[in-house]
Amino acid sequence: MRIPVVDNGGQWTHREWRVLRDLDVDSEIVPNTQDLAGADVDGIVLSGGALSMESSAAPLGIVDQWIERVTVPILGICVGHQYLARHFGGAVGRNSTPAFGRVTITVDEPAHPLFVGLPEHQRVWESHNDSVTQLPPGWHRVAHSDGCPVEAMSHPSRPIYGVQFHPEVEHTEQGREIFQRFLAVCRK
Repeated sequence: MRIPVVDNGGQWTHREWRVLRDLDVDSEIVPNTQDLAGADVDGIVLSGGALSMESSAAPLGIVDQWIERVTVPILGICVGHQYLARHFGGAVGRNSTPAFGRVTITVDEPAHPLFVGLPEHQRVWESHNDSVTQLPPGWHRVAHSDGCPVEAMSHPSRPIYGVQFHPEVEHTEQGREIFQRFLAVCRK
C-alpha cells in the first residue's frame, strides 16, 4: 500500500509519515507543489500547516489543481481539513479561543469509517487558531467538541475525510486506530 503525505508546512508532518510507516505503509513526504493526479497511490494524507487559512499565503501549493481528479481516499489533518472545507465550498474562520492541548471530542456518526468501533467521546490533541465554521454543501459533520463545531467531516459520496485534531500524536488516544481505519478504506 502506498500513501504519500502532502507537506503543508505542519510541525508534525513527519509524525504522520512515521505512523503510516509503522503501519507497514509505503509512505513518503511530498511537497504540496507535486501533482498527484494519476499517481500510483492508494490514498493521500494532507498534512497540517502553520499558516492561517485566512492568509493569502496559505493556499496549499497546487492541491487545487489535482484534488478533483484523484479517486483515491483522502484524509486532511488540521489545515488539510480546513483546506478541504474551503475548497469544496465551506468556510473557515478564526476561533474565538485558540485550541492548543487536549480536548474531548464527541463522535456524531459512530458508524463512520474513521470511527467505527471507537469510543463516542475521545481525548485528542488540538493545535489550531482557525476551524471549519461551515461545512461544504452536502458534507457530514462526523465529530465536534465544545470549542470546535466540526472536529471531523466527510464528503457525501467520495472517501474524503477531514479531522481538525492531530491523530498522529501520542496525546490523541485513538489516533493510531483512526489511521488504521483510514487504511481500511484505502484497501477497498
